[in-house]
Amino acid sequence: MENNKMETLSTVRVQYSSDLYKLVDSLNRTLKEKDLMFGLALDEEDHEKAIFTIYRT
Repeated sequence: MENNKMETLSTVRVQYSSDLYKLVDSLNRTLKEKDLMFGLALDEEDHEKAIFTIYRT
């Protein structure tokens, strides 16, 4: 059975913008062959901030 654990490489809080998901989608489509994955989540404490995370898969 293959180990599917993801390693967090970087996490940064940024100003939220409704277009951020487009960047994350483009990065995920372009770099998935390089074993990289990108995530975006709204900061639960400050809804004007987003948390952008880079993972190695």
